[in-house]
Amino acid sequence: MVDVEVAGIKHFIASYVLRGRQVALVESGPTSGVASLLSGLEELKVKPEDVAYVAVSHIHLDHGGGVGTLFKHLPKAKVVVHSRGAVHLANPEKLWQQSNAVLGHLAELYGKPEPVPEERIVPATDGMAFDLGNCVRLSVVETLGHASHHLSYCESLSGGVFPGDAAGIYLREKDATVPTTPSPFRLDIALASLDKLRKLEPKALFYSHFGKAVNAVDRLDAYEEQLRLWARTAREGVEKGESLKEIRERIIQRDKNVRDALEYVRAHPILGETVLNESLQGVVDFVSRFKDFSL
Repeated sequence: MVDVEVAGIKHFIASYVLRGRQVALVESGPTSGVASLLSGLEELKVKPEDVAYVAVSHIHLDHGGGVGTLFKHLPKAKVVVHSRGAVHLANPEKLWQQSNAVLGHLAELYGKPEPVPEERIVPATDGMAFDLGNCVRLSVVETLGHASHHLSYCESLSGGVFPGDAAGIYLREKDATVPTTPSPFRLDIALASLDKLRKLEPKALFYSHFGKAVNAVDRLDAYEEQLRLWARTAREGVEKGESLKEIRERIIQRDKNVRDALEYVRAHPILGETVLNESLQGVVDFVSRFKDFSL
């Protein structure tokens, strides 16, 4: 694992290095983190020309925004991305405009994405696999919900899964998970994706945010319950006509993970804006739109 530091923020974005006869990276991180990633590869004695694939979970700036810049240094690599995200890697201008509209100053923190040559893009589908040699095989698992173009990856030799944002954000300092559910979040689809990951019976989860966690199936179960708790609380609030602030306060009361990590989250330069604002808004929007979904 390489800590892809952005603006000096540690333990927030991870890129994972898989070595067989060939090398694959899972997540490029953002443009502003490329220098940190390249330094990490150099420290691991990974030659740039040996990297065959960069597999990104989705094209949000913090996960796949740096691919175009990174590929200036990786002459043979191809990027693996959901087929619906491929066009935005080749031409990221619309992605950049939308990111600025949604993220504001955080988009500038991540940096503007550069185009990826079309011939270096591998549009991935569920079940596709990449053999890196020496029994290292990376398989694609479509896990929509957080985004409509989200992929997770399974590495069968270690029994590990790289869930991207499909399993939440892991705060390893607190051993706690918090939701990452920005609009247009689809809880129904996200729960189906969690079930899909559970059926793989992973031994470990390698979170993009951030780090390795064991007891993987239990964590996936707990994340499902956490999402349902947020949704039930949001629905109650919407039905009562409560504000986002009022719903937030009730979630803090009910969700032990959030309560225990609250000080850490609020002090974090990125999570302080996203977890209890954007992610909560995504859940509120879902329950407002899908009033009959069973929680």
